[in-house]
Amino acid sequence: MRKWTIRMMVIIGLVALLAGCGAGEENTEETDSANDDATVTDQAESETAAEDAEITVSVTISENDGEEIITEEEVTTEEGAILLDVMEENFDVEHDAGFITSINGIAPEEGEQRAWMYFVNDEMPNVGAGEYELQADDSVVFDLQAWE
Repeated sequence: MRKWTIRMMVIIGLVALLAGCGAGEENTEETDSANDDATVTDQAESETAAEDAEITVSVTISENDGEEIITEEEVTTEEGAILLDVMEENFDVEHDAGFITSINGIAPEEGEQRAWMYFVNDEMPNVGAGEYELQADDSVVFDLQAWE
């Protein structure tokens, strides 16, 4: 009888041990799954926030080295937006190969040696408006000026 009692105790102990380990694995799997879901949600929220990151850019349209201010506007757009696209969304713009030729109907007369020059933060970029990527708080000036 003693052998029988010992065997039963060993069997009950093994069953309890296996049941305890199995329950821990299920819980671990559930926890891992919940952690994975939370990580995916956090990543999606971060990506959405980055995509929705709006910036404000000031745009001034002027003539003759700023002597005549035509308009000044604060424009909201996405960080990294292309300047030409932003101009087209907010102004009546005509362009040729990424270079602006007319803004709000203002263009140089034919044969006149004037053109739209643009500056960002008081510096002339090395690329046309069709390639320039805007950053937060950029100050953009388009000035119709002589290029002689």
